[in-house]
Formats: sequence, structure tokens, C-alpha cells
Amino acid sequence: MRRILTGLLVVGLVVLGGCASDQSGQSESSDTSFAALKAEYDEAIKQANETWKGQAEAVKAKGQTMLQDAQRDLKNAKTDIEKAAATAPYAVFDNAGQDCCARSRILVAASVLDKFMALLEPAVQGVRVGDPTAADTEMGPLISAAHRAHVASYVHADAPVAFRGSAPQGPGYWYPPTVLAPVAADSPAYTEEIFGPVVTVTPFTGEDEAISMANDSPYGLSGSIWTSNVGRAIRVARGVETGNLSVNSHSSVRYWTPFGGFKQSGLGRELGPDAVDAFTEIKNVFIATE
Repeated sequence: MRRILTGLLVVGLVVLGGCASDQSGQSESSDTSFAALKAEYDEAIKQANETWKGQAEAVKAKGQTMLQDAQRDLKNAKTDIEKAAATAPYAVFDNAGQDCCARSRILVAASVLDKFMALLEPAVQGVRVGDPTAADTEMGPLISAAHRAHVASYVHADAPVAFRGSAPQGPGYWYPPTVLAPVAADSPAYTEEIFGPVVTVTPFTGEDEAISMANDSPYGLSGSIWTSNVGRAIRVARGVETGNLSVNSHSSVRYWTPFGGFKQSGLGRELGPDAVDAFTEIKNVFIATE
């Protein structure tokens, strides 16, 4: 799956994320856990229904980050925006965006949009792209030429590129970190899981609109909420339909907590105590004593 829906960021904002990988039709196990693209997911579900296997986990995602406007405390609001902008690139460009939980959609309160974009640009341009074996590299290449072409298809000649980072010109399937803004609500870059180093930035005008925008997706795996208002963080977290949310961070997976998505971003949960249920079949046995 790919990096608010399966990956979303909301700054003053929420970010959500997603995943993608192969899924075969093997039947050795009674339960399966996998990540897949939409077409692969449909086929996997068809096969699972035919063989009645249990299914768990992330299928596809479009992560988001949400940045909320904290006007009641200007000092904290400034800190929120600075931290959100500084960390947002790594929430989506880590592993070149080839991440189930990548926050590939950033929703920002309109009142702080200009400030956020001014801070995001140097952060994006500062991402060190290069040899993944080098100690100072922060982002490597994409997995294949075909996938690079797929990612590039979302950034066509008329795409609203706000700014980009840099990438090597030598051998390798390189693609520069790219920020698109403004984008239309029906733009494929906004609605689909890109699974590459491309992120969209979209403003919202209120908490309810932010939640509505975050939920306007068939996916819901992972996301982030940035705000200094704890009450707001809890309200937004309750309202956003996603399986994993972080407040003022971009954490998604911990082995001791359940991991999984809502809607088309997965069935069941892996990790944590809930994982046992996903891989357990309940059986009733009646014994007659007469």
C-alpha cells in the first residue's frame, strides 16, 4: 500500500497512510496476513472466500496528516507548525514513500497554510536522497523503472508542483520528493495511493471539515494529528475513520499494540493482544451425556 488515507496528516492538521505488495494464492495456512494493491486485494478476497481463509491486515491506504490551528496559544501554535513542517517529509518520503502508513495527504488549517508551506519547502529540499547504504542518506530510490513511471504519472506536465527536492541523476530508479498544491478533491494524486515520494497539501476551514475531508476516502490505515489542544486531538481522533492515529508524531506500528485499518485498508488486526483473535477460529463442541 502507499504513503489523511491510507496516510493523512492534519496540521492545526491530520495525515493518513496506506500499503501495497504482492499476495499469492497459496493455501498452506489456514489464515493469511498480507498487504496488496486494490486489484490484488479484490482477487485475494475472491480467493479467500473460495477457500474460506481468515484474512487480516492492511490492504491499501492513503495516509493523512492534519494540522489544526491553535490560535488560543500562539507560542504553542508556532511550535506545532514548525514541528509538523519539519517532520512531515519523513512521514511520507521515508522508504521513498513505499510505505503502507505513508502520510501522503496533508490537511492544513487555512489560517496557517502559508506559514506551514514556507516551513515545509526547506524541509523537503533538505531531504538527503542517495545511496541507501550511505549513513547520511534519508531516502533511496524506487523499487523499479515501472514503479517510477507509475509514480511519475501522478505528476503530469500540468500538475500543480509547489516545490520539489532533489535526486541523483545516475543509475537507479530515482524520483525527487515532490509536493503538490493546490490539488482538486477529485485529483488522482489526492484520492489514490501513490506509493511514492509525492504528497499533496490541502487547506481546511474548520475541525468538522477536516474530519469530513479525512473520511472522504475508501481507505483508513494510519494518520497523524498535530495540535496543542488535547481536547481537539481526542475529538478529531474519534471522528477520523482510521485504524492507527498519532498525535504530534508519526508513529504507526508497535508490536505490543494492535495494527490494522478501517474500510478497504484491512480486515482484522495484527500485533498486540488482538492479533490472537485474528488468527483464531472458535469452535463449539456439544457432548451428549445420555
